[in-house]
Amino acid sequence: MLDMLRFSRKPYKLGLVLSGGGARGFAHAGALMALEEMGIRPNIIGGVSAGSVVAVMYAAGMSPEAIIKAFSDIKFGDFAELAVPRDGFFSMDGFRKFLRKQIPYDDISQLPLPTVVCATDLLDSKAVAFSEGSIVDCVSASCSIPIVFKPVKIDGVTYVDGGVVANLPAWALRDKCKYLIGINCSPMPRRGKPKSILDIAQLTYDSLVKNNAQAQMEMCDLAISINDIATYKVFNLKEINKVFRSGYDSTMLALLNAGFVRPASLRKT
Repeated sequence: MLDMLRFSRKPYKLGLVLSGGGARGFAHAGALMALEEMGIRPNIIGGVSAGSVVAVMYAAGMSPEAIIKAFSDIKFGDFAELAVPRDGFFSMDGFRKFLRKQIPYDDISQLPLPTVVCATDLLDSKAVAFSEGSIVDCVSASCSIPIVFKPVKIDGVTYVDGGVVANLPAWALRDKCKYLIGINCSPMPRRGKPKSILDIAQLTYDSLVKNNAQAQMEMCDLAISINDIATYKVFNLKEINKVFRSGYDSTMLALLNAGFVRPASLRKT
């Protein structure tokens, strides 16, 4: 019996998983700020697509405010370069340079906070979790929205955006944590008629993640959805401060409603 109990123990007390969502992923930085103010710090973090970007930056030691600041003067064109559209309209060379500049680690296993980055194996249509490997390669793979961006090859395997199969990677951390919090920044919006290839890609992305996120949210002990950012577009980096604030406000409210208590130093007197 003692052996069974030992092997059934989960290695981490608190896990945090962050969904994909493009520019809406900046809500995750706001959510992290709310968690910190409540004295909540994950022992392991996982992310998909935009969530993987925030996850590795946070795991590398960047504060939520520093994460937002790093993107403050960035435009979509700084990350994506138009390419010959054989397997994707844009390359991610600019994005890869950005990651190298911001994160002083090469391998996921080197990050001070244990981290899992999730992507989709394109040929086998299955979710894959990376807990080691090149940060730049794995995060780029996790963010590679099909058709929009070129897929990423790692060890001969072709990967695309993790949100294609599971936009909230609860599956990757559920068996590792006693308590799991999930942040979903991809609520399904109502959108008008698409006017460009990026609009079509965004509608396709929204439809994909709507169909797979709910089951992942149900695996979490606390699932928080940032609903008021639904109208923000996946590729629009102009409203990141508003998205950040929405992530903070929604997460703080959800934590208080779930019974978490503000540390005494933050309570109003």
